[in-house]
Amino acid sequence: MKAKGGVALLAGAFVVSPLALGLGIVLLISASDDEGDSGGGFDLSAGSLRVGKGYVPAEYAGLIERAAATCDQGLPAAVLAAQIMQESGFNPRAQSKDANGNPIADGISQFIPSTWAAEGIDGNGDGRKDVWDPEDAIPSQASMMCKLLKSGKKHPEYNGSPIELALAGYNAGWFRVESYKGVPPPEFADGQTYNYVQAIMANVEKLTAPDTSGDPGTSGGWGRPVKGKLGTPYHQAGGAWSSGYHTGIDFAVSTGTSIHAIGPGSVVSAGNGGAYGNQVVIRHPDGMYSQYAHLSRIRVSKGDSVSGGQVVGLSGETGNAFGPHLHFEIRTGPEYGSDVSPLPYLRAKGVSI
Repeated sequence: MKAKGGVALLAGAFVVSPLALGLGIVLLISASDDEGDSGGGFDLSAGSLRVGKGYVPAEYAGLIERAAATCDQGLPAAVLAAQIMQESGFNPRAQSKDANGNPIADGISQFIPSTWAAEGIDGNGDGRKDVWDPEDAIPSQASMMCKLLKSGKKHPEYNGSPIELALAGYNAGWFRVESYKGVPPPEFADGQTYNYVQAIMANVEKLTAPDTSGDPGTSGGWGRPVKGKLGTPYHQAGGAWSSGYHTGIDFAVSTGTSIHAIGPGSVVSAGNGGAYGNQVVIRHPDGMYSQYAHLSRIRVSKGDSVSGGQVVGLSGETGNAFGPHLHFEIRTGPEYGSDVSPLPYLRAKGVSI
């Protein structure tokens, strides 16, 4: 049995105790280091995942996509894939052990025995639930994450997006999310759950396949959505927002300032967004979404292809706004509650901000 590094968190521990989290987990692999990848670069699956060496192994891409599709809560396949990457490195024989060598969590999705007994399903219909079989473990992971995501959406006042809350619940138990009213802070369990969530969210974009539709309209560079000073930062807490915190970043600009698409993509929403006022949401080739809110005018329509830098609207103060500005979000999905930090995303695209 060969030790393999790369996973420092307790994975799949839905009901784990604080003591277990603090034991110092070691991931042991009972198979070879071959993860099924070969060659350089990457290929694209027929779905939403980036496949190949350093990304999602081809043998698991379809299974992950199908498992994510069973969730009616909008669970992105890339979130499941990034979670598995963090849990086991896509190794179905992975086993986490404590400092004394006692097994804690098993399989590609790293379920502890008590959680597997409660959440495991017969994903391939062969009449048995096998934690070591990815065809059972990955659908079980998706089912559990879907339940947690549904719970997360019921608590917009908690600290963290619903997906982040679901990930925290998968790692430390939903009762910990309830206890901290959000993702447990770095002070909890030496930051294991906090870092777990951060690491997975950081890999979502990496594992999302580019849009290969070939639409000539999806060309152009990446840039800032508007020329203006940064205002309210991401995740600032406050009673001005229904979630209890700011889900994007603001740019301080006057009404009528041109708002630009940050990059190429397709418009999935253009119209009234309730508290967001007039808004535009764009899906980009990497599978991520950008949102532009509180607009005074909208210059695009749903279904339009846009290039980077194209004007999509004019700034304003429609909806729940206190003065003119642009509210800007980056999301893993098109709807509220799937937000991620916008500045790291823009900087990864080469945007100086």
